[in-house]
Amino acid sequence: MTREELIEEAFKAMENSYAPYSNYHVGSALLTKDQQIFWGVNIENASFGATNCAERSAIFAAYSKGYHKEDIEAIAIVSDGDRIAAPCGICRQVLSELLERDTPIYLSNRKEELDITIAKLLPYHFSKEDVLR
Repeated sequence: MTREELIEEAFKAMENSYAPYSNYHVGSALLTKDQQIFWGVNIENASFGATNCAERSAIFAAYSKGYHKEDIEAIAIVSDGDRIAAPCGICRQVLSELLERDTPIYLSNRKEELDITIAKLLPYHFSKEDVLR
């Protein structure tokens, strides 16, 4: 699957977004090395802390099926916002633990695109090495 096709998968996923409070829709598509695709969307809740972001939804779905960081080829995260949907702080922390540091992350909002990695998004991450001494 090409980068462009994965981004399009994320835009298809975004149609399932549930964002009645922010009206900010995000979709994600995670590609595994065996070519499985896992969609995720942002799902808001009136108790905002219970909201889940698209990229966490996608990566949790992949892990729920038995995939792990070494099985993940790339992830695309897209939005309908004016700016590219860069992962929030919580998502950066989750991605830093559940993706390889150099896994491609494709960001898009149809107007602009950015290819990045979690190593560049969160260079000084908190990891299990910090917890397990």
